[in-house]
Amino acid sequence: MSHNPADTTAPDGSSRLALSCTINGVAHAGTAEPRTLLSDYLRHELGLTGTHVGCEHGVCGACTVLIDGQATRSCLVFAVQVDGCEVRTVEGLAPAGGDLHPIQAAFREAHGLQCGFCTPGILMSVVPFLEQTPDPSDEQIRELLGGNLCRCTGYAKILEAVKLAAAATKPSASDG
Repeated sequence: MSHNPADTTAPDGSSRLALSCTINGVAHAGTAEPRTLLSDYLRHELGLTGTHVGCEHGVCGACTVLIDGQATRSCLVFAVQVDGCEVRTVEGLAPAGGDLHPIQAAFREAHGLQCGFCTPGILMSVVPFLEQTPDPSDEQIRELLGGNLCRCTGYAKILEAVKLAAAATKPSASDG
């Protein structure tokens, strides 16, 4: 992650830095105060409210997004740090007006959510996990889920959902 030192001043006198990145496949250019967290920028500046803010300390995982393909707690990153990066939020999983992403469909099928507050962060953690671990063991899934707090489900249905998602996203022998 880099940052662009192009400095502008907002009408209220606050300093803003330019940032240019790709968000959910769309080029984005804007400005942000140097202290603005990526989670706040996504929610308040861009209206991408699927990125939930829980603890604001990087512990709960609710704000997890992908930055250059890596699951990252957006409450621990300043918006200007994603200058030049590719950011993917839960809104970018399924195409607009299209079917659910296989991971989202698996969570629906397995009832891997209740209140849904933790779900976007878990989904965004599962994406790179299954890319790197296409046939995970229960223990590997539990280790992954240890980074996301859920107060409703007891994790059993989430574990089942990740297993369904793994089966749905696993490359077939004919793929490669």
